[in-house]
Amino acid sequence: MLESMYRRLTELFPEMVKLRRHFHMNPELSFMEEKTPATIAEYLTRLGIEVRSGVGGRGVVGIIRGGKPGKTVALRADFDALAIQDEKEVEYKSQVPGVMHACGHDAHTATLLAVAKVLVENRDQLQGNVVLIHQFAEEIAPGGALPMMEDGCLDGVDAIFGTHLWSSIPVGEIGYRTGPVMAAADKFTIELKGKGGHGAAPHETIDSIVVGTALVQNLQQIVSRRVNPLKPAVVTVASFRAGEAFNVIADSATIIGTVRTFDPEVQDLIIQEMERITKAACEGAGASYELTYEKGYPAVCNHPEETALLVKSAAQVIPVENVKEMDPIMGGEDFAYYLQKVPGTFFFTGAGNPEKGACFPHHHPRFDIDEQAMLIAAKVLITAAFNYLQTDEAEKTIATSV
Repeated sequence: MLESMYRRLTELFPEMVKLRRHFHMNPELSFMEEKTPATIAEYLTRLGIEVRSGVGGRGVVGIIRGGKPGKTVALRADFDALAIQDEKEVEYKSQVPGVMHACGHDAHTATLLAVAKVLVENRDQLQGNVVLIHQFAEEIAPGGALPMMEDGCLDGVDAIFGTHLWSSIPVGEIGYRTGPVMAAADKFTIELKGKGGHGAAPHETIDSIVVGTALVQNLQQIVSRRVNPLKPAVVTVASFRAGEAFNVIADSATIIGTVRTFDPEVQDLIIQEMERITKAACEGAGASYELTYEKGYPAVCNHPEETALLVKSAAQVIPVENVKEMDPIMGGEDFAYYLQKVPGTFFFTGAGNPEKGACFPHHHPRFDIDEQAMLIAAKVLITAAFNYLQTDEAEKTIATSV
């Protein structure tokens, strides 16, 4: 059965490419998606799938009920774009100024639509059900996963699988990891308030820039001197805004950055240390402050059994050349929320190929993928879903024989 589904996916590859390029040319920002979910819902409805639109706001959920009883597995794809100007010179370049699919979500969506078509054509042979989760707003917290879950997208689901096409991994390779694979992604803002004045009379001021620069240096000591070196963490100051005139000492400064962690205890420690260090720096200079810490997505933690099944499934797929355990990634993903509710795994499908211009990092204005990665991702997803549903029947057979 899998071989026939592989052949069908190969036949559908041109349609996958067409869909992906349509979405690429017509990107929509997080929480502003309208035409994209409408296109998805229309496509699934034409296949005869049960479809719910507006799930959690803008999400789309399709349900394929198999011809035989069994478990229910979910497959997820996201479909939002980014506020980036597309600088590629290709025929499918974004037609929306300042907006582009710079992270592969267009390809995720096209892949899952092709998977849906093949599964529908074979649903009489499915031992269980498949839920197709097309998620909005992955790029911007609080994201689309939580509201979709609250609206029932995981009701009755026993396990979930998802993939991210990844330009830094060569096409033909699958990356996986058991346990934490992507970091919790948080944001912090520190508002410093000093006392402004003339640049020629610094003794009459409380210089917010001097306080801020010292603070930036001290924040780096949290990871280097307070966090266990065996537990990964990142504290990054990404923005420092203060003053405008060359001869005026700024009375205020704003520092913005991100914290990335895998361990909740490390996350809590960093929050405490940021408060302590900021307070000390300001009290020492006579300044005041306001620290705002916003927790983003939690860490993506893959479950052992489902990850092992994924590895086995990926090894069955041709032309997958390498199924490789990867290092954790400090980027964030709201797929984490799904994994907190049901077991599953999130893996990476290689999509890099310098010969096709697919060599730029995610969120880059010239980001692109080798579209052959979609076919590989589709095959791996359909294999994982099929194998997961088959395990229920295998367990029953073993139990009966015993």
